[in-house]
Amino acid sequence: MRYILLALLITFTLNAKDYRDKLSTKYFIKRMVDKHKFNRDELNRLFSSVKFQKQALARYVRHHRPVKKPTKKPKKHKKPRSGSWDRYEGWLLKQSRVDRGVRYMREHKESLDRAYQEFGVPPEYVTAIIGIESYYGKNRGKYPVFDTLTTLAFEPNRRNKFFRHQLEEFLLMTRVEEINPKDVMGSIAGAIGLGQFMPSNYEKLAIDFNGDGKKQMNNHIDAIGSIAHYFKENGWQKDAEVTVRVRYKGKRFTRVRTGYKYKYHRASLKGIKPIREFNYHGKVSLIKLKRRDYDELWYGAKNFFVITRYNHSSYYAMAVYQLAKRIREKYNKARIFP
Repeated sequence: MRYILLALLITFTLNAKDYRDKLSTKYFIKRMVDKHKFNRDELNRLFSSVKFQKQALARYVRHHRPVKKPTKKPKKHKKPRSGSWDRYEGWLLKQSRVDRGVRYMREHKESLDRAYQEFGVPPEYVTAIIGIESYYGKNRGKYPVFDTLTTLAFEPNRRNKFFRHQLEEFLLMTRVEEINPKDVMGSIAGAIGLGQFMPSNYEKLAIDFNGDGKKQMNNHIDAIGSIAHYFKENGWQKDAEVTVRVRYKGKRFTRVRTGYKYKYHRASLKGIKPIREFNYHGKVSLIKLKRRDYDELWYGAKNFFVITRYNHSSYYAMAVYQLAKRIREKYNKARIFP
């Protein structure tokens, strides 16, 4: 065991990097000392041994490679076996995720119901977020957040400014909660906890929902309240529509732009009709889900847009909606037929 620990220490030392001499780090440390009254010696100690996060950095660095001229006639692309939504759906909407979501709603019923009463966000939506972000707490992240954010803040990449801000907020968070920055694990981008909040969302959107005086994103009760609060602060409307599938003529839809960014009056969308009554009178988005042989088309209401504030992707928001719907249906069925 002694030799194993020694080998691990040697490995860490070889991979560790001293960021104190980088000019950008010096400016950052000065800012933290002057603006937030951090201890300079403590910050220098933190930045003296940072495990370089190569995988994280690779996501944000554009590699410019020379384009080679083809020597052979390019092969014709075969028709894909599945569409992009088929793959996305298969990844995030497995039955096992639905089943775990039902169990999660049972186990945390009191906190989920209280979040609904205070913020208007149904339990199944909060559950679906936790199910997608961390698999109900099972996968909260395996990357050291301080090392990840330091790498992304000070190694040249297209989002340096963003990650320096995240690092600042992360250090403020760990000071308030009296946590060692080196002890916090998270995602490859530095997101933390059951709901995978970025540090910049912590101060304004995370809440102390269990009343213990701390805001802890790895605590189920605080995470539930914080996610519901996040939705409410971004404009969630209680008991309002989210989305509905619509009919249109043809198999592929290219008539107008699709995605949550584009809004239309329903009256202007001739030939597009919801498959059920859709009690929503504001502008809608058209959300296109690409299947292998056709495009599914959906109306997106204001609440659909709110989900995209958590992750700026129409596919992500649709996965949250559909997972929430399946969890609620199975949860209700289990109550009727235990």
